[in-house]
Amino acid sequence: MKRNAWISAILLSSIALAASTAAAKDWTHVRVGIEGAFPPWNALDAKGQLSGFDVDLIKDICARAKVECELQTGEWTSLIPSLNAGKFDLVMTLGINEKRKKVVDFTVPYASGVATFLIARDGPVAELPMTGERLNLNDKQKAEPVMAEIGKRLEGKTIGVVQSTSQEQLINAYFGDAVTVRTYKSSGERDLDIKAGRLDAGFDSGVYGTKMLAEPGNETLAMTGPLVKGAMLATEVAMGMRKGEVELKAKFDEAIKQAAADGVIRALSTKWSKLDLTPSYQ
Repeated sequence: MKRNAWISAILLSSIALAASTAAAKDWTHVRVGIEGAFPPWNALDAKGQLSGFDVDLIKDICARAKVECELQTGEWTSLIPSLNAGKFDLVMTLGINEKRKKVVDFTVPYASGVATFLIARDGPVAELPMTGERLNLNDKQKAEPVMAEIGKRLEGKTIGVVQSTSQEQLINAYFGDAVTVRTYKSSGERDLDIKAGRLDAGFDSGVYGTKMLAEPGNETLAMTGPLVKGAMLATEVAMGMRKGEVELKAKFDEAIKQAAADGVIRALSTKWSKLDLTPSYQ
Protein backbone atom coordinates (compact mmCIF):
# COMPACT_ATOMS: atom_id res chain seq x y z
CA MET A 1 0.00 0.00 0.00
CA LYS A 2 2.81 2.36 0.94
CA ARG A 3 4.67 1.34 -2.22
CA ASN A 4 1.61 2.17 -4.35
CA ALA A 5 1.28 5.52 -2.63
CA TRP A 6 4.98 6.19 -3.24
CA ILE A 7 4.65 5.32 -6.95
CA SER A 8 1.58 7.52 -7.24
CA ALA A 9 3.47 10.41 -5.68
CA ILE A 10 6.34 9.93 -8.14
CA LEU A 11 3.91 9.87 -11.07
CA LEU A 12 2.15 13.00 -9.89
CA SER A 13 5.49 14.80 -9.46
CA SER A 14 6.55 13.74 -12.95
CA ILE A 15 3.29 14.99 -14.45
CA ALA A 16 3.64 18.32 -12.63
CA LEU A 17 7.25 18.67 -13.80
CA ALA A 18 6.28 17.88 -17.38
CA ALA A 19 3.47 20.43 -17.25
CA SER A 20 5.82 23.03 -15.84
CA THR A 21 8.40 22.32 -18.53
CA ALA A 22 5.76 22.50 -21.24
CA ALA A 23 4.53 25.84 -19.89
CA ALA A 24 8.03 27.34 -19.81
CA LYS A 25 8.80 29.60 -22.76
CA ASP A 26 12.12 29.94 -24.49
CA TRP A 27 11.31 33.53 -25.57
CA THR A 28 13.03 33.55 -28.93
CA HIS A 29 10.30 35.82 -30.36
CA VAL A 30 8.79 38.71 -28.38
CA ARG A 31 5.92 41.01 -29.42
CA VAL A 32 6.47 44.53 -28.13
CA GLY A 33 3.60 47.03 -27.83
CA ILE A 34 4.54 50.67 -28.45
CA GLU A 35 2.42 53.80 -28.84
CA GLY A 36 4.19 55.39 -31.80
CA ALA A 37 2.90 58.88 -30.91
CA PHE A 38 5.11 60.10 -28.05
CA PRO A 39 8.32 61.70 -29.37
CA PRO A 40 11.19 61.54 -28.61
CA TRP A 41 10.38 58.21 -26.94
CA ASN A 42 8.64 56.82 -30.02
CA ALA A 43 6.88 58.15 -33.12
CA LEU A 44 5.89 57.27 -36.67
CA ASP A 45 7.83 59.18 -39.35
CA ALA A 46 6.50 60.41 -42.70
CA LYS A 47 6.93 56.91 -44.14
CA GLY A 48 5.05 55.26 -41.29
CA GLN A 49 8.25 53.84 -39.77
CA LEU A 50 8.83 53.80 -36.02
CA SER A 51 11.67 55.93 -34.70
CA GLY A 52 12.81 57.37 -31.38
CA PHE A 53 14.73 56.55 -28.23
CA ASP A 54 12.57 53.51 -27.42
CA VAL A 55 13.01 52.11 -30.92
CA ASP A 56 16.80 52.42 -30.98
CA LEU A 57 17.11 51.07 -27.45
CA ILE A 58 14.83 48.05 -27.90
CA LYS A 59 16.91 46.96 -30.89
CA ASP A 60 20.04 46.96 -28.72
CA ILE A 61 18.33 45.28 -25.77
CA CYS A 62 16.74 42.54 -27.87
CA ALA A 63 20.10 41.76 -29.45
CA ARG A 64 21.65 41.46 -25.99
CA ALA A 65 18.77 39.24 -24.84
CA LYS A 66 19.15 37.12 -28.00
CA VAL A 67 15.49 37.41 -28.97
CA GLU A 68 13.71 38.58 -32.10
CA CYS A 69 11.50 41.55 -31.23
CA GLU A 70 8.44 42.50 -33.26
CA LEU A 71 7.20 46.06 -32.61
CA GLN A 72 3.44 46.62 -32.85
CA THR A 73 1.76 50.02 -32.41
CA GLY A 74 -1.42 50.71 -30.47
CA GLU A 75 -3.26 53.54 -28.74
CA TRP A 76 -1.78 54.33 -25.34
CA THR A 77 -4.91 53.40 -23.37
CA SER A 78 -5.11 50.02 -25.11
CA LEU A 79 -1.54 48.87 -24.46
CA ILE A 80 -1.91 47.33 -20.99
CA PRO A 81 -5.27 45.64 -21.78
CA SER A 82 -3.74 44.26 -24.99
CA LEU A 83 -0.71 43.02 -23.05
CA ASN A 84 -2.85 41.14 -20.54
CA ALA A 85 -5.05 39.79 -23.35
CA GLY A 86 -1.94 38.20 -24.93
CA LYS A 87 -1.55 40.49 -27.96
CA PHE A 88 1.84 41.73 -26.71
CA ASP A 89 4.52 40.23 -24.48
CA LEU A 90 6.09 43.55 -23.50
CA VAL A 91 4.97 47.19 -23.51
CA MET A 92 7.42 50.07 -23.91
CA THR A 93 7.49 53.46 -22.15
CA LEU A 94 5.57 52.26 -19.11
CA GLY A 95 6.26 54.35 -16.02
CA ILE A 96 6.40 52.42 -12.77
CA ASN A 97 3.83 53.27 -10.10
CA GLU A 98 1.84 51.39 -7.48
CA LYS A 99 -1.40 51.38 -9.45
CA ARG A 100 0.20 49.68 -12.45
CA LYS A 101 2.09 47.22 -10.25
CA LYS A 102 -1.28 45.69 -9.38
CA VAL A 103 -1.94 44.63 -12.99
CA VAL A 104 1.48 44.13 -14.62
CA ASP A 105 5.06 43.30 -13.75
CA PHE A 106 7.98 45.51 -14.76
CA THR A 107 11.54 45.14 -15.92
CA VAL A 108 14.14 47.26 -14.18
CA PRO A 109 13.89 50.87 -15.40
CA TYR A 110 15.55 51.72 -18.69
CA ALA A 111 15.14 55.50 -18.23
CA SER A 112 14.71 57.96 -15.38
CA GLY A 113 12.79 61.12 -16.25
CA VAL A 114 10.73 64.01 -14.86
CA ALA A 115 7.38 65.71 -15.51
CA THR A 116 6.52 69.39 -15.89
CA PHE A 117 3.93 71.92 -17.11
CA LEU A 118 3.48 73.19 -20.67
CA ILE A 119 1.91 76.58 -21.40
CA ALA A 120 1.44 79.10 -24.18
CA ARG A 121 3.94 81.95 -23.79
CA ASP A 122 1.18 84.54 -24.13
CA GLY A 123 -1.46 82.41 -22.38
CA PRO A 124 -3.34 82.86 -19.09
CA VAL A 125 -0.80 80.93 -16.94
CA ALA A 126 2.28 82.89 -15.92
CA GLU A 127 5.63 81.28 -15.13
CA LEU A 128 5.30 78.88 -12.20
CA PRO A 129 7.67 78.55 -9.21
CA MET A 130 10.96 76.63 -9.56
CA THR A 131 10.91 76.63 -13.36
CA GLY A 132 13.64 74.29 -14.65
CA GLU A 133 14.62 73.12 -11.15
CA ARG A 134 14.27 69.52 -9.99
CA LEU A 135 11.73 68.75 -7.26
CA ASN A 136 11.20 65.37 -5.60
CA LEU A 137 7.64 65.14 -4.31
CA ASN A 138 8.76 62.57 -1.75
CA ASP A 139 10.68 65.39 -0.02
CA LYS A 140 7.43 66.67 1.42
CA GLN A 141 8.95 69.46 3.50
CA LYS A 142 10.33 71.08 0.35
CA ALA A 143 7.67 70.00 -2.14
CA GLU A 144 4.40 70.76 -0.34
CA PRO A 145 4.79 74.59 -0.18
CA VAL A 146 5.80 74.67 -3.87
CA MET A 147 2.86 72.52 -4.98
CA ALA A 148 0.48 74.57 -2.82
CA GLU A 149 1.64 77.78 -4.52
CA ILE A 150 1.27 76.17 -7.96
CA GLY A 151 -2.25 75.11 -6.98
CA LYS A 152 -3.16 78.73 -6.16
CA ARG A 153 -1.85 79.96 -9.52
CA LEU A 154 -3.70 77.26 -11.44
CA GLU A 155 -7.02 77.69 -9.62
CA GLY A 156 -9.91 77.85 -12.05
CA LYS A 157 -7.74 76.81 -14.99
CA THR A 158 -8.15 73.84 -17.35
CA ILE A 159 -5.20 71.44 -17.41
CA GLY A 160 -4.68 68.88 -20.19
CA VAL A 161 -3.14 65.46 -19.65
CA VAL A 162 -2.91 62.22 -21.60
CA GLN A 163 -5.54 59.74 -20.43
CA SER A 164 -4.46 56.86 -18.15
CA THR A 165 -1.06 58.35 -17.31
CA SER A 166 0.56 59.05 -13.97
CA GLN A 167 0.50 62.74 -14.96
CA GLU A 168 -3.30 62.54 -14.94
CA GLN A 169 -3.16 60.93 -11.49
CA LEU A 170 -0.92 63.68 -10.13
CA ILE A 171 -3.02 66.60 -11.40
CA ASN A 172 -6.15 65.02 -9.94
CA ALA A 173 -4.42 64.24 -6.64
CA TYR A 174 -2.80 67.65 -6.08
CA PHE A 175 -5.12 70.08 -7.90
CA GLY A 176 -8.32 68.20 -8.74
CA ASP A 177 -10.51 70.41 -6.54
CA ALA A 178 -9.06 73.63 -7.94
CA VAL A 179 -8.75 72.92 -11.68
CA THR A 180 -10.66 71.27 -14.51
CA VAL A 181 -8.82 68.22 -15.84
CA ARG A 182 -9.22 67.46 -19.54
CA THR A 183 -7.88 64.18 -20.93
CA TYR A 184 -6.48 63.43 -24.40
CA LYS A 185 -5.49 60.36 -26.36
CA SER A 186 -2.05 61.80 -27.16
CA SER A 187 0.27 64.64 -26.17
CA GLY A 188 0.12 66.10 -29.67
CA GLU A 189 -3.67 66.50 -29.55
CA ARG A 190 -3.37 68.27 -26.20
CA ASP A 191 -0.67 70.64 -27.47
CA LEU A 192 -2.88 71.76 -30.36
CA ASP A 193 -5.49 72.90 -27.85
CA ILE A 194 -2.87 74.86 -25.86
CA LYS A 195 -1.78 76.65 -29.04
CA ALA A 196 -5.38 77.38 -30.00
CA GLY A 197 -6.18 78.84 -26.57
CA ARG A 198 -8.70 76.11 -25.77
CA LEU A 199 -6.55 74.89 -22.87
CA ASP A 200 -4.69 76.81 -20.17
CA ALA A 201 -1.83 74.37 -19.58
CA GLY A 202 -0.66 70.79 -19.97
CA PHE A 203 1.30 68.45 -17.73
CA ASP A 204 3.56 65.85 -19.31
CA SER A 205 6.95 64.20 -19.51
CA GLY A 206 9.81 66.69 -19.33
CA VAL A 207 11.65 64.64 -21.93
CA TYR A 208 8.70 64.99 -24.28
CA GLY A 209 8.49 68.71 -23.57
CA THR A 210 12.19 69.32 -24.25
CA LYS A 211 12.00 67.54 -27.60
CA MET A 212 8.70 69.11 -28.63
CA LEU A 213 9.82 72.68 -27.88
CA ALA A 214 12.92 72.24 -30.05
CA GLU A 215 10.80 71.54 -33.14
CA PRO A 216 9.68 74.23 -35.62
CA GLY A 217 6.14 75.45 -35.07
CA ASN A 218 6.23 75.18 -31.28
CA GLU A 219 7.87 78.55 -30.55
CA THR A 220 4.69 79.82 -28.88
CA LEU A 221 4.89 77.13 -26.16
CA ALA A 222 7.09 76.89 -23.07
CA MET A 223 7.78 74.60 -20.14
CA THR A 224 7.18 76.08 -16.71
CA GLY A 225 7.36 74.99 -13.10
CA PRO A 226 9.60 72.39 -11.47
CA LEU A 227 10.94 69.23 -13.09
CA VAL A 228 9.00 66.86 -10.88
CA LYS A 229 9.45 63.24 -9.85
CA GLY A 230 8.27 61.08 -6.95
CA ALA A 231 4.85 60.42 -5.36
CA MET A 232 2.52 58.72 -7.88
CA LEU A 233 4.49 59.96 -10.88
CA ALA A 234 5.80 57.15 -13.07
CA THR A 235 9.07 58.82 -14.00
CA GLU A 236 11.05 55.58 -13.72
CA VAL A 237 10.33 54.17 -17.18
CA ALA A 238 10.40 50.41 -17.80
CA MET A 239 8.87 47.68 -19.94
CA GLY A 240 5.67 46.11 -18.69
CA MET A 241 4.84 42.41 -18.93
CA ARG A 242 2.11 40.04 -17.77
CA LYS A 243 2.26 38.88 -14.18
CA GLY A 244 4.51 35.90 -13.50
CA GLU A 245 6.68 35.95 -16.65
CA VAL A 246 9.85 35.41 -14.61
CA GLU A 247 12.01 34.10 -17.47
CA LEU A 248 11.16 37.07 -19.66
CA LYS A 249 11.83 39.51 -16.83
CA ALA A 250 15.20 37.99 -16.01
CA LYS A 251 16.28 38.04 -19.65
CA PHE A 252 15.38 41.70 -20.20
CA ASP A 253 16.52 42.92 -16.77
CA GLU A 254 20.02 41.67 -17.55
CA ALA A 255 20.02 43.17 -21.05
CA ILE A 256 18.85 46.58 -19.77
CA LYS A 257 21.51 46.66 -17.04
CA GLN A 258 24.18 45.78 -19.61
CA ALA A 259 23.00 48.58 -21.89
CA ALA A 260 23.21 51.03 -18.99
CA ALA A 261 26.66 49.84 -17.93
CA ASP A 262 27.99 50.06 -21.50
CA GLY A 263 26.79 53.66 -21.88
CA VAL A 264 24.22 52.82 -24.56
CA ILE A 265 21.29 54.30 -22.61
CA ARG A 266 23.26 57.50 -22.00
CA ALA A 267 24.25 57.82 -25.66
CA LEU A 268 20.77 57.14 -27.06
CA SER A 269 18.84 59.25 -24.54
CA THR A 270 21.22 62.19 -25.11
CA LYS A 271 20.81 61.77 -28.87
CA TRP A 272 17.02 61.87 -28.71
CA SER A 273 16.28 64.15 -25.74
CA LYS A 274 19.53 66.04 -24.93
CA LEU A 275 19.18 64.54 -21.43
CA ASP A 276 21.01 61.61 -19.84
CA LEU A 277 18.17 59.36 -18.70
CA THR A 278 20.36 56.52 -17.42
CA PRO A 279 18.68 55.05 -14.30
CA SER A 280 20.52 54.12 -11.12
CA TYR A 281 20.28 50.52 -9.90
CA GLN A 282 21.83 51.11 -6.48
